[in-house]
Amino acid sequence: MEKLLYPLWKVPSLSGDEFRDELLLQLAPQLTRVEGVHGLRICVVDSAVSAAAGRSIESHAPVPDAMLSLWVDFAGAAGHWEPLIDAHVRTKTVYLVAEAEPLVSQQTHPSMPGERLYGVCQVVFMSPPDDMDRDEWLSIWKDSHTQVAIDTQSTFGYRQNLVVRRLSEDTPVCFAVVEENFPPEAMASDHAFYATGGDEALLQKHMNAMIESCARFIDFQKINVIPMSEYLVKPVAVE
Repeated sequence: MEKLLYPLWKVPSLSGDEFRDELLLQLAPQLTRVEGVHGLRICVVDSAVSAAAGRSIESHAPVPDAMLSLWVDFAGAAGHWEPLIDAHVRTKTVYLVAEAEPLVSQQTHPSMPGERLYGVCQVVFMSPPDDMDRDEWLSIWKDSHTQVAIDTQSTFGYRQNLVVRRLSEDTPVCFAVVEENFPPEAMASDHAFYATGGDEALLQKHMNAMIESCARFIDFQKINVIPMSEYLVKPVAVE
């Protein structure tokens, strides 16, 4: 099975909430009926995450309005589902990714299929500095930073998507896409975001630890951070 990530851009006439409804009520039922599509998640910028606007980072505007995750038998069969996506968006790009899930959000805050997941999903598009060796970048991110992020933040869901291939010519270079689930209070509160319990000294400690760790392997000129609402429409069946 392969995982595809589709960053999506809406037509300007639609609000974020209208785009969300179109994706969930029109596109999602079509996609779930396609043979070979085994899982579907939709993350979208809507009014429910407006309090998190201050956490956005836009290095390459305009950033996506939504991100579609599809789990499929074979990415080469995209002609079966991409025309359905195209009918509901202004434009899209697509990455084939290898997913790891150090923290499983559904174990902590389970949701019914199609129901909005608790809190906010912070979607991050990132790449290493140009002069960094890829194996070194992977080692720092996967083997070291992962635990720093878990220890210093209030995340209850953490998905690491390593980009394997860009599957369209206009898809920008990106080495990884991270999906992090935070409680709703973290949208506007640094103490809630960094899991400090209101301790100012601990806040500074956690913030500094995260900044120092990220600086080891992320090019901050190439990062986009987008708070979104998450909807797991069709969970992948566990055999």
